[in-house]
Amino acid sequence: MARKMKTMDGNQAAAHASYAYTDVAAIYPITPSSVMAEHTDEWATQGRKNIFGQEVQVTEMQSEAGAAGAVHGSLAAGALTTTYTASQGLLLMIPNMYKIAAEQLPCVFHVSARTVSTHALNIFGDHSDVMACRQTGFAMLAESNVQEVMDLSAVAHLAACDMAVDNIDNGVFRILRGQIVNHNLTVWPELGRQGICNLLEHLQPVALQGDHLLTFQSDIHICIIPASSRDCNVLANIFLGLRKKCLISAGPKNQAASTSFADAA
Repeated sequence: MARKMKTMDGNQAAAHASYAYTDVAAIYPITPSSVMAEHTDEWATQGRKNIFGQEVQVTEMQSEAGAAGAVHGSLAAGALTTTYTASQGLLLMIPNMYKIAAEQLPCVFHVSARTVSTHALNIFGDHSDVMACRQTGFAMLAESNVQEVMDLSAVAHLAACDMAVDNIDNGVFRILRGQIVNHNLTVWPELGRQGICNLLEHLQPVALQGDHLLTFQSDIHICIIPASSRDCNVLANIFLGLRKKCLISAGPKNQAASTSFADAA
């Protein structure tokens, strides 16, 4: 089925796709990612349902550090959880990111990449914040236009669940080019509810409820970091397989605008 064309920016595209796959969103506003959390909060207030037929539970914490802690706790309790952040806010989440990745929890962070402020406040867009997180074990997906944001948001959530099933160091965060893609208002094909639901099969094996809660053994996790490098090829196959499904759902007229990820891989 061909997608409907809609006018949106990167923040709305990310929020639209992430809302569908999210049970809980723990948030704290920071420029330029705040709009993603605002859309999520607005839709939850309006009673919009995710693909599980539930409203997303949105909780604003006292800081980004608190949001990351809430994300970790919510994931461990069995809820598919996400957050939205940038710059110093992302750096405050690093301690919990190590835990989330090593515990193989299906988490997605949506990041509007922004310069880390040093001697002065800086809201320019660069990758100094996300590059500081390379050692945490999170996989990274970067986008250069609004359609890639829409598609790879869905890919990120589905890949996080696939990684949990395959016992791969987990956690994915998506990188928007701060102040460029996230505020770039453009007409793009929307990943509609039917297209989102068609990908639901990837989530069914990892419904973390009741008797499916994860348990951890500290003697195993001492080997997590040295062993993680062997998972790179598996991750690439997961991402590319899900990306192919999104391209198919886009229809032939819209695929050309959103193939750079597959070409780069």
